[in-house]
Amino acid sequence: MRKMMTREVIDHNVACFKVQLSKFLSFEGENAAIIVNNADWLCNLNYIDFMRDIGSKFSVNRMLAADCYKSRLETGLTFLEMGYMLLQSYDFLYLYNNYGCKLEMGGNDQWSNIIGGVELVRKIGHSDAYGLTFRLLTTKEGKKMGKTEKGALWLDPNKTSPYEFYQYWRNIADADVKTVLSLLTFLPMDEVNRLSSLKDEQINEAKKVAAFEITKLIHGEAEAKKAEEAASALFGGNGGNIDNMPSEKIESTNISIVDAVVTAKLAPSKGQAKTLISQGAISLNDVKIEDIGFILSEKDFADGYAIIRKGKKNYCKLEK
Repeated sequence: MRKMMTREVIDHNVACFKVQLSKFLSFEGENAAIIVNNADWLCNLNYIDFMRDIGSKFSVNRMLAADCYKSRLETGLTFLEMGYMLLQSYDFLYLYNNYGCKLEMGGNDQWSNIIGGVELVRKIGHSDAYGLTFRLLTTKEGKKMGKTEKGALWLDPNKTSPYEFYQYWRNIADADVKTVLSLLTFLPMDEVNRLSSLKDEQINEAKKVAAFEITKLIHGEAEAKKAEEAASALFGGNGGNIDNMPSEKIESTNISIVDAVVTAKLAPSKGQAKTLISQGAISLNDVKIEDIGFILSEKDFADGYAIIRKGKKNYCKLEK
């Protein structure tokens, strides 16, 4: 059973979230943004009262007509999923009543839930409630962007370093370049169209621009330049600066290649590290290592560090 987060954990997460959002929102002054936790009001709801006062305002037929439910009818739809619309709609009503919130925004996959909230507020007797959706950032296959092999693509540099963040956007598919430049940068559309029209190898220049511009918006120009220099050193072949590539400290140079892969966070476990090594996916200082019993030594750290690589694009610098 999943454990509920403690208030201390929630407060910590909110504090971290505010640090990231403070780059885009102000939490001080007359119109300061606020962050609230809907568990504060949802967890204390009385089921009978909620179903009588809120559930009675929803039509099951109307709900089943929504795309988010209609697409699930053949595979199965739980009452928990049905109830999600009621709870999200109630959130809007609560925020309207207690904070004067009149606009709910979200991705266009939340359209039905947002409309449910707007209609609930209006049925209670208020006419000034509105919803706004925006286009989701998706790949050409329709999948949401922002997922990596390690999980989500975080704005927090402690979870996704500026270098890793830069590399994610640098390695997007060719077909996604125009979408990314259009939605996530402030470049003029003429320039977006020019860059996205590049073909073959030249499209990589557009990806570099996208990676730099997006990283600059989130982490600042200085960090964007560092990430760009590190990427250039590893992939550009022009002697860029590797100081800012992902790095990990090791206690001893006599470390097994399996432990080195895990320490470098190129694999989550020794088992997966062994699999990668046996498949020839791991290189040390540009030399492929296929022996899972290989032990690193002082000679592998001739410059004070060793560079370990998974595949073609995942690097880590091991520093002694």
